[in-house]
Parts: sequence; C-alpha cells; structure tokens
Amino acid sequence: EEAFLMPEYKVGLENITTKDAYLNSRPIWGRIINFYFYKIFLNFITFSPRRQFLILAAFPIVWLLTQHLGPMLQMLRVSLLEAYPVAEGTPHSFTIDNYIRFFGDYIFWMPFFRTLIFATIFTICTLVLTYPVAYYLARHVSRKNQMLMLLILLIPFWVGEIVRTYAIMIFLGNTGAVNLVLKWFGLIERPIPFMYTGFSMGVGIVYLTALYMLLPLYSALEKLPKSYTEVAADLGAGAWVRFRKITLPLTLEGISSGCILVFLISTGFYATPVLLGGPSTTVFAETIAGFFHYAGDEWPTGAAFAVIMFLTALIITFLFYRLMKVLRKGDT
Repeated sequence: EEAFLMPEYKVGLENITTKDAYLNSRPIWGRIINFYFYKIFLNFITFSPRRQFLILAAFPIVWLLTQHLGPMLQMLRVSLLEAYPVAEGTPHSFTIDNYIRFFGDYIFWMPFFRTLIFATIFTICTLVLTYPVAYYLARHVSRKNQMLMLLILLIPFWVGEIVRTYAIMIFLGNTGAVNLVLKWFGLIERPIPFMYTGFSMGVGIVYLTALYMLLPLYSALEKLPKSYTEVAADLGAGAWVRFRKITLPLTLEGISSGCILVFLISTGFYATPVLLGGPSTTVFAETIAGFFHYAGDEWPTGAAFAVIMFLTALIITFLFYRLMKVLRKGDT
C-alpha cells in the first residue's frame, strides 16, 4: 500500500501515481482472473472432484461418441438396410439378408479366415521381433538415453502408412536393397521375387505395427525391478530360468496389450495388402472394399461384412484377454 502512496511508482516503462492506474496497466489476462464473475465461474466448475472430472472428460467422451461409436452404429444401421442410400420418399426396409449372404456363400470364407490367420501370425512375429528390442531398451540402456533411443525408433512412424508401404516395396523389389546385397555377396544370380507374396505383405504389416507392440512391452519391462532378477541370479538361476520364471510372467500385461493392438489393427489393413500382397493373399478388407466400389445396392452387404469382421475380432481379443488374465493369476 505504501508503494501506491508514493508520488511516482514505475511499472514497466510508464510512471503511474495511483492504484487504479496500476491495475489498468496490467495485461488483459491479469484483469480477467480478478474479475468477480470469473471467480464465481471458476469456483462453480471446480467445486468438487467429480465436477472437475466431468469437465475434463467431456470433450474426449463427445469425441469418442461422435467420431468412433457414431460411425460404427451408422455402419450397423446400413448393414440392416436393403439398399443405401434410401431414395427420398421411400420407406426404410430392414433385412438380415446381408448377413445371411456371408454364411450362405463359402467363397467369402476364404479371405475371412485368411485374414484371421494372417493377423495371428503377424502378431506373433511382431511380438518375437520387438520383445528383444524393448528388453534391451528397458534393461540395458541408461535412463538418460532411453528417451533418445525411443525417439529414434519413433521417427519412421511420423511418416504416413502409404509412404512407409512404398518404402517396403522399394526395399524388397527386384532392384531393391535386399536383392542387391544378396547379389553383391554372390548368393544369388537372379533377383528373388519377394514382392506380391505373403512374405512381402507380412514384412509390411509387421513394420507398420511394430510401434504398437514395442511401447506396451517397453512400459512393462521398464516397471520391472532389476532386483528381482538379481536376487534370482544370486540364488543360482540361469538366464533362461530368470526370463521364464520372472521376466516373462511379470510382463504378460504388456504382451497382452501389445498383441491385442496389433491383432485388431492387422485385421483392418487395406492399403498395405493391396500394395504388397498378391492374388493368393487377398484379405477380407479387400472383399469388403469391393462392395463399396459398386452402386449403393451393395453397400449394405459391405457394411454387414465389416460388422462380422469387427465382432469376430472383438470376440477373439476378448478370449485372448481372458486367457492372459488367467495366466497372470496363475503366476501370482
């Protein structure tokens, strides 16, 4: 208060002589936070922890409902229509014939089961390839360098899916890096046709989904205390025994999370199988897309097939989750 009674009180580059002039010289945000109605509003929204949670969760909930659940419900609705879009003035006619068509024609079963088998194999391959990387990062790299190593591993994933798929095409092509290296070492005389096979598609999908397996595994391994394995080593347990009895059981949660993510993503890939696969590797997503390339009469069939694929993948992941939960309880 004494400062405000002084003849001249310097704030910033201006000389002010009264308290009112000082308050008026503050930035706009400083005036807002001391505004009476702003304080009432702030006290209202932060009155209780539940109200704070609802305010913070409002936007994510609206986003999930409108951008995720909403389109899926619309797809379910379209799958039950006889034709889509419905002509103006025509009543909506619902039917389950679109679902019966899948179960009544075995020609659709092959790409359906092929997708599930491919997704399972690619998930296992991704787990086998990324687990050692995550283990090395979490157990053998110093904490100050872990974030740097993770950043280096994440850099390729800043690029879109299509660009990375084309990179795989260049890598495995007849004049790509793999064939050039094999030819340089004299191991082959003619290029090996890697492209447009299950192998090339598998390499692409594993590469595209590696991040979704790596991060859960790294998180689980990073939380595992090193003292557990050190005590086991002092008691005479070998490296394999320590891994099988300690590391693997205590990282099952990360394994289950990563496998679920990779499996669900693998069942929905479309662009990568089209670009890297061939006639013998047609997946169900390509079959579904084929229905949307026709007139609107086929859209309900494509939507029904998409619902079948989605529900099947959810059921498989739920059963896998229950299995992993039983294994975790058994280990504890």
